[in-house]
Amino acid sequence: MGNKTSKYIEQDQLFQLHLKSAEGGSHKAQRYIGYCYRYGIETTKDEEKAFQWYLKSAEGGNTTGQYDLGYCYEHGIGTIKDEEKAFQWYLKSSEGENSHGQKNLGDCYRNGIGTTKDEEKAFQWYLKSAEGGNSYGQNDLGYCYEHEIGTIKDEDKAFQWYLKSAEGGNSYGQNSLGDCYRNGIGVTKNKEKEFQWYLKSAEGGNSYGQDNLGDCYRNGIGTTKNKEKEFQWYLKSAEGGNGCGQNNLGDCYRNGIGTTKDEEKAFQWYLKSAEGGNSYGQNSLGICYRDGIGTIKNEEKAFQLILKSAEGGDKFNQSSVEYYYRNEIGISKIMKSENKLMQDTKKNDNICCICWKENNCNETCIKYYQNFSRCHDCGNLNIQKNVCSNCKLIEIGHLSKWTSGNYEIDKIIYMSQLDENAKEWEIWKWIDYSKFKNIEHLAEGGFGSIWKAECLKIYLDSIIQIKLL
Repeated sequence: MGNKTSKYIEQDQLFQLHLKSAEGGSHKAQRYIGYCYRYGIETTKDEEKAFQWYLKSAEGGNTTGQYDLGYCYEHGIGTIKDEEKAFQWYLKSSEGENSHGQKNLGDCYRNGIGTTKDEEKAFQWYLKSAEGGNSYGQNDLGYCYEHEIGTIKDEDKAFQWYLKSAEGGNSYGQNSLGDCYRNGIGVTKNKEKEFQWYLKSAEGGNSYGQDNLGDCYRNGIGTTKNKEKEFQWYLKSAEGGNGCGQNNLGDCYRNGIGTTKDEEKAFQWYLKSAEGGNSYGQNSLGICYRDGIGTIKNEEKAFQLILKSAEGGDKFNQSSVEYYYRNEIGISKIMKSENKLMQDTKKNDNICCICWKENNCNETCIKYYQNFSRCHDCGNLNIQKNVCSNCKLIEIGHLSKWTSGNYEIDKIIYMSQLDENAKEWEIWKWIDYSKFKNIEHLAEGGFGSIWKAECLKIYLDSIIQIKLL
C-alpha cells in the first residue's frame, strides 16, 4: 500500500514539474501537458485543456504540438471540428520535418481533407514520412504503390515498404504484409507467413489483423482450424469496431460457431456492422429481416439493406436486386419515393434510365424509361454486371416478368435470346415447374435426370422435354 501511494505521489510530482515548465514557456512541456490532459495521464482527462496546451505548443513552433493540434481540429477534440485548420497545422508540422505531420498531410491530400484532393501530393508526403522512418507513412506508401495512388503501380515496392512498416512494429503494416503473403503481392504466396503476420497484427490490437486471423482459424490457413479461436478473434475485432469482424461475429452467433447459437446476438452484431457501412453486414442484416432471424420479419427493410449492400459493392446482392424488383418484394413504399425522384428528374433522350447520365445508351434505355437500378459503369448499383453496356439485357429484363431466382441461369437464358442467328430450338426459355402437368421420369443422364411433361401454357406448341441440370 505504501509503495502504491509513493508511486502516485511521484507521478503527481512529475506532472507538476512539467506543468511549471509548460507555464514557464517550454513548448515541449506544453505539448506533454496537453497529452496528459487528453488521455488522463497523471491528471483528470480534460480535452478542452488538452487543446489549449497543444495550441500554445504549436504556436511556439513545436512540430509535434502542431501535429497534435491538427488532429484535434480534424476530429473535434476539445474544439469545433475544422478540417481546413487541421490541414494548415499538419502542413506546418510537415514543413518542420515531422514525420507524423507528413503522414497526416498525405491523408489530407489523398482524401480531400481541408484541401483539394491530389493523389500525387499525397504520395510525395507519404514518401517523406516513410523515408523519415514513420511506420504509418511506410504502410501508406506501400498502399500507394499497390493501388497506383499518385504513382506507377509497383507491387515489389509495395511489399518492401509494408515489410519496413511491419518490422518496425506497426500493426497496420503487419496486416498489410499478411495480405501480401495471402494474395502474392510482390512476394510468393505463403500461408504460414500470412498467418504469422496476421497473428502479430492481431496481438498488437489491430482490428483488421484480428478479423483476418479469425479467417485463418476459420479456414485453416497456415494453422489448424479452431472454431473457438475463430470466435475469440472475431469478437476482439468486432469490439474494436471493425465492420467485417462484426459481420463475422454475427455469423458465429447465428450458426453456433465457437459459441452458443444466439440469433438475437447475431442480429445485433449484423446491425452494428451494417450501421458502420459494411456491405456484407448490410446483406446479413437484410437476410435477418427477410427470414425473421433474431428480429421480426420486415421485407421492406430487407430490400432497403440489399440495395445498400449492392451499392457498397456486394456482387451477390447486385444480382439479387433484380429478383426483388420483379417479384415486388418489400418495395411498395420505396418505389413511390423512387417514382417521385424520377418525376423530378429532367427527361432527356440522351440520359440512361439506368444511370441517369449521358452514357450513349441505345433506344432500349430511352424506351423503357424506368428506374430499374443504377449503372455498373457509373460505380453505382446495378442489376447485373455491365448492364448498361449491353442495353438489350434491360429490354428482356423489362419485358419478361419471369426469373429462375438464380442470376447465372437467368444470364445464360438472356444470352441465348439475344443471339440473332440462333434457331428457334436453340433459344432457351424459363418455365416455372408449376406450369407443367403429366410429369414423367424418362431416364438418368450423365449430369442429371431426364423428364418430360406437358406445359399448361403453350410456349412451343408441343410436348416439352426438360433436362433438369
